[in-house]
Amino acid sequence: MIILAVLVLTMSAAAQKQNSTYLAYIEQWKSTALQNQADYGIPASIIMAQALLESGAGTSELALNARNHFGIKCTSDWFGGVYYYDDDSEGECFRQYSDAAESFKDHALFLQRPRYATCFEIAIEDYEGWAYRLKACGYATDPGYAKKLIKLIEDYKLNELTDAPAEQNDDAPEKLNETAEPRKEEPKEKPEASDKPVTKKPLKAEVVHRSEPIAVITHDPEPPYEAPLSARDEKKLFLLQHPAKKCNGVKYITAREGDSYANIAFRLNVRERQLREWNDALGRELAEGDRVYMGAKKKKVAPEKTIMWVHPGESLWMICQREGIQMAVVQKLNGFAPELRVFRTRQQILLNKVKEEK
Repeated sequence: MIILAVLVLTMSAAAQKQNSTYLAYIEQWKSTALQNQADYGIPASIIMAQALLESGAGTSELALNARNHFGIKCTSDWFGGVYYYDDDSEGECFRQYSDAAESFKDHALFLQRPRYATCFEIAIEDYEGWAYRLKACGYATDPGYAKKLIKLIEDYKLNELTDAPAEQNDDAPEKLNETAEPRKEEPKEKPEASDKPVTKKPLKAEVVHRSEPIAVITHDPEPPYEAPLSARDEKKLFLLQHPAKKCNGVKYITAREGDSYANIAFRLNVRERQLREWNDALGRELAEGDRVYMGAKKKKVAPEKTIMWVHPGESLWMICQREGIQMAVVQKLNGFAPELRVFRTRQQILLNKVKEEK
């Protein structure tokens, strides 16, 4: 009875380790993790453990608001959405995704960087080696990061992940009684074309080897540590790629393919909303070739531009961006309603106040 009681207590303690939210999250994303293991050579156990730890099983602020499940921060080559969040320091820039699946894909691509190349020298089954190598390569600053990953993997048996359902298949053979004589298996009939193929569940000790090479993986030595660019140097680099010009006394750059107000604001070290307000762009998406002013536009233009003739297809925003003048000023000066955007061809508008003749 004592042994039975101890066994029950041990099983209860093990069951308490498993959080129902974590279990549901694992069930939701295990297929994605296994697919990324097959495609990119990253252990599914590590993928799931990192996602659980970084996102709190999808409940963290980054996961809920930015669909970022791996805590990946912005880098100089990131041109997607951004989300500002206090982490190691105040207002850090994190990557923002359209959905969580994109976050899982970007995590796999992120680990293809040369910094993490030595991780792929470790066998997929060696989750402990992977955990410690990721920490050594600088994925996280938490000194206990590797141990936390390992604990999650062992508590939730993430190293045994499989796409097969948890419940036993009705077609599976019955377990043999230890005292009974083994039953001889009769040859099975070949299933018809309409039957569903039976997926063989690999044994725990079975090692599945990939027949094709892992993509984008090198065995170069770990490169030396490179300090991240300061905000000032980040801006300098951006302006080398986007030479600044002036219009009406205000500096602007021309948007290129892949640019957005979010990534431009990050590179210039300003808030995205501030940049949008400078450019009358609240609620507007950026297009290739658009001007992006790096400061507030002026309230007037040169005297010779006081009267402007509208060209075919021009909108008020296009005119104001071309001339470097605030749209609200032009609207008020001409008595335009805020919803007015497109004009008649050859319509005359004022960009400066006209002095009345005495």
